[in-house]
Amino acid sequence: MLSLLHIENIAVIESADISFDQGFNVLTGETGAGKSIVIDAISAILGERAYRDMIRTGSSKASVRAVFTQVPQYPWFEENGVDYDPETVIQREIFLDGKNVCRVNGSLVSVAILRKLGIQLINIHGQHDSASLFDEENHLRFLDDFSGNEDLRQRYGQCYEAVSKLRRDIDRMTMDEGEKLRRMETLKYQIAEIEKANLEPGEDERLEERRKILQSAEKLSDGMNTAVECLYGGDDSDGAAGLLAQAEYALARLSRFSDSFQSLHDRVSDLMYQVQDAAEEVRDARDELSYSADELEQIEERLDVIHKLRRKYGVTCEDILAYLDKAKKELDDIEFADDHLERLKGKLKKAEKEAWDAALDLRENRKKGAEALSGRILEELTQLDMPRVQFSCRFRELELTPTGADGAAFYMSANAGEALKPMSKVASGGELARIMLAMKNVLAEKDQVGTLIFDEVDTGVSGRAAQKVAQKLKSVARHKQVLCVTHLPQLAALASTHLLISKSERGGRTYTQVTPLDLEGRKRELARIIGGTNITETTLKSAEEMLDI
Repeated sequence: MLSLLHIENIAVIESADISFDQGFNVLTGETGAGKSIVIDAISAILGERAYRDMIRTGSSKASVRAVFTQVPQYPWFEENGVDYDPETVIQREIFLDGKNVCRVNGSLVSVAILRKLGIQLINIHGQHDSASLFDEENHLRFLDDFSGNEDLRQRYGQCYEAVSKLRRDIDRMTMDEGEKLRRMETLKYQIAEIEKANLEPGEDERLEERRKILQSAEKLSDGMNTAVECLYGGDDSDGAAGLLAQAEYALARLSRFSDSFQSLHDRVSDLMYQVQDAAEEVRDARDELSYSADELEQIEERLDVIHKLRRKYGVTCEDILAYLDKAKKELDDIEFADDHLERLKGKLKKAEKEAWDAALDLRENRKKGAEALSGRILEELTQLDMPRVQFSCRFRELELTPTGADGAAFYMSANAGEALKPMSKVASGGELARIMLAMKNVLAEKDQVGTLIFDEVDTGVSGRAAQKVAQKLKSVARHKQVLCVTHLPQLAALASTHLLISKSERGGRTYTQVTPLDLEGRKRELARIIGGTNITETTLKSAEEMLDI
């Protein structure tokens, strides 16, 4: 659960420490006091998008720190090299230049990786969630999540991908005769052109290296002649090898008379042998150097042939030869297309059967899940003071699609005698809030997330319905931590922890405070919610009665 939240320099919150309890936590306050900022801060440590506009004016960065307790040992920790601790600390810093720094238990992680942990820790449900809940595009996914169809969907997805690939292969090989002949002629010309060149792997690199040598052959020859003469000597001078040999001989004689010359002799002897070896290598290289204008011309002609092929088929000889193999295979496929098509069609038939088997298994599980889901949602809605509501999941049978062979949509009737219609077309604002709460509760039963946040999901609810919603959230809080931003006194009265969000001005700046309320504070806040800023004995008495419930 979320135990502690520390916020610094986010919007009008300069600094705030907020402690949450295990049960039902409620946040109330005047409109604009900063309740949504607290939710934005929680979203930030869950890896959701954070903007530099969140940073308080005059500050260089904003930061959020959250402490979660009783965190399960999710595979996420090992997969991302983060030390596991049941008391997990998440920190995020947001800078003016757009940079974000995220840490989990002291280890740096990216925002994307943090988001993968965040969705396992908290679910945030806001008013905008009704759009996704009532969008039929999402109903099949909700049903699969509730029904635990992940393995069946994965199996079907693999079958569907095999079918799709075979269909693409068949489409690629199916062409009219004119197109087939034109393509065959093109491939035959390309194959003949490449084969005529008789390329070898790496030939272009070897030829270019040889061309460099030939283009500089005279300079190379002159340079090596000079080096040989300097090392071996010439008619008018002794070379370095000869002079070192004389020095070595002289030092050898000196070392007979004094051991102090032995070390010097050894060093000169080593130099002499090294110079002699170098001289022989230079001389051999000079003797092996051969070149002619004819050879250079032949190389230029060969490289010109390779260059023309490069422009068409690849940047290296290896690329050109790879293209040759590809062209031969394609030509073979076209020439024997009928045989290949028959084999592919046979494979496709088998793959389609496997896909349909998987799709029908998935359909059967979906229908069972739909029945259970409908029952659970009707049960929840009855508890939320909608006893006459009807709810069902309707199916459409389709051809094979990426998600199966089914379409699904949720239908309902909120009043007796009314026909079932698409959910979004029959519910009022208050009904939408209760339907969303019911669906969220049912779907949340299937996940392991320990904390649920409801951000003003009670909009449009009042009176008896509000009381039912409050009791439902209190009931959910027996099994999960619940945080609720609300304007309803019925919800606030049932909270186990009540936090007041308020703002004030000091020195021309706005500051938001988060204050945990004691019994007296809760009474005054409930009186404010009931009667507005004019708190009277009557509203205080009403608040006191609500807290005694």
